[in-house]
Amino acid sequence: MRFSRLGVFFLIIFTVLVGANCSYYNQIFARKDLVDGGAAYKDRKFDEAEQLFRSAVSRDSSGQTMEGRTAQLFLARTLHSQFIGNRQITAKAEEAIQEYKKVLAENIKDQSSFNAVANLLENLNRDDEWLKWITDRTNNEQVPPEQRAESLTKLTGKKYSCANEISDVEPVKKTVTKDGKQVFEFSKPQDPQVYENFKQCVQQGSELIDKAEKLDTNSDAVWSYKANMLVQQMRLAEMEGNAQQKEDFKNQAEKAKDRFTELAKIRKDKEDAIAAEKKAKEEATNKK
Repeated sequence: MRFSRLGVFFLIIFTVLVGANCSYYNQIFARKDLVDGGAAYKDRKFDEAEQLFRSAVSRDSSGQTMEGRTAQLFLARTLHSQFIGNRQITAKAEEAIQEYKKVLAENIKDQSSFNAVANLLENLNRDDEWLKWITDRTNNEQVPPEQRAESLTKLTGKKYSCANEISDVEPVKKTVTKDGKQVFEFSKPQDPQVYENFKQCVQQGSELIDKAEKLDTNSDAVWSYKANMLVQQMRLAEMEGNAQQKEDFKNQAEKAKDRFTELAKIRKDKEDAIAAEKKAKEEATNKK
């Protein structure tokens, strides 16, 4: 079959236009997959949501469009939800971790994705990876200070649990009567190694939360753990027979608790205000 020169010209123009608009059409279909996937996810139809989000991801192999990045995030969340629903399908958790990491590679400040990876590693009992994942975050200066502080509180939480599991059980913790009142009394664990472990956990946890406080002094979570670690320091001082140090730590713990209470109220008030504003907008929309 022979083409005229004009026919060849129009064929070339048509091919160029189709090629140029291919990415545009992909965006359109990706958006539809996202909408349908979001509806399936909301209805907890995770298998269906997974396929739709995978389809949306496949339409943006470079991961550079907003649709592609959003699909990647929701694919990770869907896989995560499937694993939470059935802890036996660890392959879903493994893939979710990789998808969350891709999201973080594009936006290192995505704290929800970072926390999701930490949660999955913990659920998979990959303790060494969890520790490295959290520790690397605390040392990464590209991450906002408040997010690094949050990671430090996670590390502090482990040390607090370590210390409290030793100091909060008998015979280390005893109820005694002093001046007609029942109070707690703390004594050294009988096993020297256990006592040494307790001291290390108290010291390390206190150092971690002090670093967190310097990064974000207005975090209620930081001050909560600050108060908790000061209580452990107070118990350690009592075990070592240092009454003055015990009293100092007690006063510091009370101040830290007050600061936590103050900041927690501020945060709750903000959250309530945001929720009230959102509800008001929804009600206004429904009336139209």
